[in-house]
Amino acid sequence: MPQLRSLPAQPTMRDLYKAYPATCKPLGELTEAAMRGPSPFTQGQRELIAAYVSGLNACAYCHTTHVAVAAACGVAPELFKALLADVETAPVEAKMKPILAYARKLTLSPARITAADAAAVYDAGWGDDALYATALVAALFNFYNRLVEGVGLALPDGYAAEAGKRLSTSGYDVFAQIARA
Repeated sequence: MPQLRSLPAQPTMRDLYKAYPATCKPLGELTEAAMRGPSPFTQGQRELIAAYVSGLNACAYCHTTHVAVAAACGVAPELFKALLADVETAPVEAKMKPILAYARKLTLSPARITAADAAAVYDAGWGDDALYATALVAALFNFYNRLVEGVGLALPDGYAAEAGKRLSTSGYDVFAQIARA
């Protein structure tokens, strides 16, 4: 149920973008850059981080949608249940485990991030760009999770699957997608 009276009964992110273009347009541009721009991570790995963070926050809208986007990028949807239970035992590439651990700590207890957390990322063979990209995607989806829950976006039947296909191929430039629709 929407918390904003100006939104329809089952609002989605597109409805929010239409209602608040002045702030949503730059947010969409940041999301496009973070999720599809140059990065040490593949698009699927970034979606993995986004869906994982959203799962940690119990944001059904973002978690379900980004599991679908990740699946469209080749990430097995059943992986997320294992990740949310325990990153260390989840069937994910070893090099991604410190990345996901960093995203988890940044999500659940950001003030407790230490040099040792960053060192684990570097020790796995990643550089500054990967640490930055991890922090960026985690921060962005922590923001989105709170925005979605705060304004009361809905997850209509079939929305996540449709959004997963659309976002994996067309990206996050919602205004260009709205203009084409």
